[in-house]
Amino acid sequence: MLGFTRKIFAICIAIGAVVLFITGWRPPTQALSAGWDSFFGQSNKIDPAVQQALDGLAPGQMITVIVTFRNQARLPINSTLRPANAQQTVIALLQRTASVTFQTVANDLQPGVTAGHIGKIVPFWIFNGMSITATGEEIKKLEMRSDVLEIAPDEIAIVPVGAQSVNGPAANLTAINAPALWALGYQGQGVVVANLDSGVDVNHPDLTSRWRGGTNSWYDPYNQHPTTPADLNGHGTWTMGVMVAGSASGTGLGVAPQAKWIAAKIFNDSGSATATAIHLAFQWILDPDHNPATPDAPQVVNNSWAYGSPGCNLAFQPDLKALRAAGIVPVFAGGNYGPNPSTSVSPANYPEALAVGGIDNSGILDSQTSRGPSNCGETNAIYPELVAPDVSIQTTDLLGGYISTSGTSLAAPHAAGGLALLLNAFPGLNTESQIAAILNTAKDLGATGPDNSFGYGELDLLAAYNWLAAGNRVTPTPVPTNTPTATATITSTATSTATSTATPTPTATDTGTPPAATSTDTPTPTATPAPPPIFLPLVIVGG
Repeated sequence: MLGFTRKIFAICIAIGAVVLFITGWRPPTQALSAGWDSFFGQSNKIDPAVQQALDGLAPGQMITVIVTFRNQARLPINSTLRPANAQQTVIALLQRTASVTFQTVANDLQPGVTAGHIGKIVPFWIFNGMSITATGEEIKKLEMRSDVLEIAPDEIAIVPVGAQSVNGPAANLTAINAPALWALGYQGQGVVVANLDSGVDVNHPDLTSRWRGGTNSWYDPYNQHPTTPADLNGHGTWTMGVMVAGSASGTGLGVAPQAKWIAAKIFNDSGSATATAIHLAFQWILDPDHNPATPDAPQVVNNSWAYGSPGCNLAFQPDLKALRAAGIVPVFAGGNYGPNPSTSVSPANYPEALAVGGIDNSGILDSQTSRGPSNCGETNAIYPELVAPDVSIQTTDLLGGYISTSGTSLAAPHAAGGLALLLNAFPGLNTESQIAAILNTAKDLGATGPDNSFGYGELDLLAAYNWLAAGNRVTPTPVPTNTPTATATITSTATSTATSTATPTPTATDTGTPPAATSTDTPTPTATPAPPPIFLPLVIVGG
């Protein structure tokens, strides 16, 4: 009797499943779990923009999308690893996770490649995902897979912000006390900074000798300039100048003039960008020579670009998590969408990013700088986190020239260059201590304490140096995992830089509110042995 009952129950379950399939009923989205995904094979995984494109496709027509797989690597906090091991360990974990998934996926996609329904596949390992160019039928097959988390568009618009020419250089470097660190002997020696932007004019007299050079110091994912840095727009040359330019003009222009630079070109020559290219650029930053055993990644990465409207879009959060785990601070321009509140932009408003807003050299807030609060997974919604000069900044321009320009794209490289100076003075400093040093010692502006206009205040590099020299360090805490969803479009926030040769002698002030617990002892964490690397080549499948 018991066996008969079990058979009847099984038949009822089967009939119920058929009825649910025919009627198209699904449980509410918020109730879906991994188990429901496995049962039904899908749960609104396709981004609305992708769905709209699919609806308009002709038979056999292809589009490119970004596929994120459900299984993502669990990364350590960078401070639990010795600096020499962090890059290799993180890359090995990322590649191992991606390799396991892609071996299965590649086999399943091969019939579509053979039939001509799939044109190109570019796997990523900086997060477990891929870019695929395929017909709508093949993309809908991917939606049915239980190991696929989401399918997002590849087309994104990043547009450099124009510049307004003005007369004369600004004293922006004196405003942040960069010359005071120069006087102590720290100008960025031994530190490598990177830029994700429109490229760099490598022939500029203030930049050419500062390029690290070699095959691991330039990357163009569009393959328009495969071997030599180039910039047809100028935006990347402006932001790089703020970080590392020398004094060929007669005035020092860069915050860290003895640092070396590398760059990835996330804009193509026509000024547009794709998600595929940006993911590949972040991936290259983590391992420029494609050999995890050689620590050739930069210590700081500047990003003077953002989604083109305020909001929270988490498309690049896995990339930033990987950089932070490897000990690299991603610095982002805070955006030019002020003066209204709640105008933060992504990726600057990710918990993993350092968002920099703009002020003039007198500490007056730039009216266009974006304001908080942020709502993009951060425990602390203060936005931006820091401000730096971004009004009438003189910096390097194309064809060996110079330009004065404004916008938060120029504020961000002040902070990135400043971190290079601090890393010159304190090699191996973990990312939490880097960020705490500049936030805890920022010059408080506006309302007392952190606020959603000035953040923790104005960057003060001498005060940050003194704070670190006193032995202050921060024990790492896990980055929040809550990840709200939202959508937006991308644009870049242009900025530039100028410098002064004067050397001030201010004393340090500790006016900020600590963003994290601090202590006076310097932790000496033990190293986790790096697992053997698993190389996942960026193959192109199909025609």
